[in-house]
Amino acid sequence: MHSSAVFLIEFGAIILGLGLLGRFAGRFQFSPIPLYLLAGLAFGEGGLLPLGTSEEFVAIGAEIGVILLLLMLGLEYTATDLVSNLKTQYPAGLVDAALNALPGAAMALLLGWGPVAAVVLAGVTWISSSGVVAKVLGDLGRLGNRETPVILSILVLEDLSMAVYLPIITALLAGAGLAAGSATLAIALGVAGLVLVVAVRYGRHISRFVSSDDPEKLLLVVLGLTLLVAGVAQQLQVSAAVGAFLVGIALSGEVAEGAHGLLSPLRDLFAAVFFVFFGLHTDPASIPPVLLPALALAVVTAGTKIATGYWAAKRAGISAKGRWRAGGTLVARGEFSIVIAGLAVTSGIEPRLGPLATAYVLILVIVGPLTARFTEPVAMRLTGRSRGPATVGAGATPDRDLVPSPDAPREK
Repeated sequence: MHSSAVFLIEFGAIILGLGLLGRFAGRFQFSPIPLYLLAGLAFGEGGLLPLGTSEEFVAIGAEIGVILLLLMLGLEYTATDLVSNLKTQYPAGLVDAALNALPGAAMALLLGWGPVAAVVLAGVTWISSSGVVAKVLGDLGRLGNRETPVILSILVLEDLSMAVYLPIITALLAGAGLAAGSATLAIALGVAGLVLVVAVRYGRHISRFVSSDDPEKLLLVVLGLTLLVAGVAQQLQVSAAVGAFLVGIALSGEVAEGAHGLLSPLRDLFAAVFFVFFGLHTDPASIPPVLLPALALAVVTAGTKIATGYWAAKRAGISAKGRWRAGGTLVARGEFSIVIAGLAVTSGIEPRLGPLATAYVLILVIVGPLTARFTEPVAMRLTGRSRGPATVGAGATPDRDLVPSPDAPREK
């Protein structure tokens, strides 16, 4: 059969299957992300029926999916919101790093993998999946909740910290000297800072440049600008996701509203492709040997992420229900963890690190949407038995958690 025909059949089957899985998940009112991942496992390396012809296109679609998820997240905020949240939430970022990076480093040292592997595994366990969290917030209708700005602030701090972490880990894995590593880090920090300054100071000018009454032209310009900035950012050792997010916050007013409506269907399509792609590149046979340490690490760091979100939301004055929702939403790990583990695998520092990281991420990327949905009701039921109705934080009411506040994402 002609290769183009095989590609159309494979890719068409993927999209159709995703649609059916999404419909099934919607009927039972839970996130389809775990089903997308399991589908990828079934048809990926070592699966029931490996795909070949469409793999390269799916890989590109997965990258676009992450970029669109972060762009749409950025469209929910103005540049002023971003700066304000970062100023107020940086202590939560420090707590997040301490609670979630240390377990990964400790596990690598306990397994005898050495200090470089410890730094790598610390990054794997530290960073939540912005893509998964963004999708879950949309699926559960929580973009307007009072705890959402806290969640997004932590995610943004994590993503921006990758501009520092990735050059450092790349230099460590390559055995680069101090001068080369410092130069790479300086370039990354400079680019991230420049993009942020442009987004904050010149966002209105960018919006005027992008603005168009024609939906087709608006879609093409916004999508093209986002992909261009994301690609340049990644080329300069800055996360493409950070670049896409900053493009989103730079757009405001009618441009942001129009782009949101036009890009939502594309985001849903390519985001689903991203989660399938993750599963496609996970060999089920590599998981059992490292399942026990991966499971132990997942349990510990799920707890530390919940504690991080709870503490950050409490510090922001959110009531008890919102605190538990914030913690449960942050549990999922995903794209950044895989990128970090991939760098280590390529360098060959520890052959077991890749499978362990894959198993760990797979566990939490499946569990994450479930903790986002069920942490709050389970916690409130357990604490309600001993504390009664007094579980609501001082100065807050349960209803306020569902009403957008001045700090919540809003149309711009």
